[in-house]
Amino acid sequence: MKVRIGIGLGQSSDEGAEAALAAVDRHGFDSLWVSEVLTSPAPDPLLTLASLAGRYPRRRLGATLVLPGRNPVRLAKSLATLDHMVGGRLLLTFVPGLAHGVERDAIGVPVAERGRAMDEALPALRRWWAGEEVDGVRVEPRPVQQPLEPWLAGIAPASLRRCGRLGDGWLGAFCTVDEAVEAKRLIDEAAAAAGREVDPEHFGMSIGYAHAEPDDARLAATAARAKARGVDPRELLPVGLDAVRGRVEAFVERGISKFVLRPVDARGTWDDELAALAAAVGDLQT
Repeated sequence: MKVRIGIGLGQSSDEGAEAALAAVDRHGFDSLWVSEVLTSPAPDPLLTLASLAGRYPRRRLGATLVLPGRNPVRLAKSLATLDHMVGGRLLLTFVPGLAHGVERDAIGVPVAERGRAMDEALPALRRWWAGEEVDGVRVEPRPVQQPLEPWLAGIAPASLRRCGRLGDGWLGAFCTVDEAVEAKRLIDEAAAAAGREVDPEHFGMSIGYAHAEPDDARLAATAARAKARGVDPRELLPVGLDAVRGRVEAFVERGISKFVLRPVDARGTWDDELAALAAAVGDLQT
């Protein structure tokens, strides 16, 4: 099992994507990820990754995108074009989007309709990227990667079943090790029922971590993502680099092998942060 660790840019207004990618390269991490939350100060993932396309060709670039609400033809073309710009190094995870706060309405698709939107869009995207015509439309250029493999996220049973039916991998977040193991079981079960298999190497976890104990606001934000499952938010946010290493090791022991680590209170520059993180977890990559 190949363990790979990428770095998440986070949701701050820091404009340090290039510095973050330079640090990812310098300290041997697998990839840089940019996640989409429309109402956060974070940059747009597609524009950000396009701006980084020619830099550090050894490293992969990941986008976590809200799929509902997007025109699927435009999205197919944008992502195929981006895969060309980054030389076939694009990593891709689709999410249904947050179901609380101002983001809930900003996405523009009611929560109850997002699953159907993803069910309709994903097969069409695959067919366009494979060079097929869908509803009289053909999308070019095709991605460099054949196939370009979209992973899915989400911990709700419907999201996990969708991943088994339609996804090429799963990137979980804000869940415990036991929850991730159960998610993997449900995904594998849904994939088998659909006559397909999700590569056992394609199960990952996005983990936010802190250097200091989180304040009430941070705990409340974390709790909002897990309150319906009765999970203590302190279980979802490791504090200290030793705790980060322990959390990654615990996931690896249970068959989760791909990671995106996101500092929520980075110390110093990106180079400072990733140097310390590499010293703590870099040897876990295989």
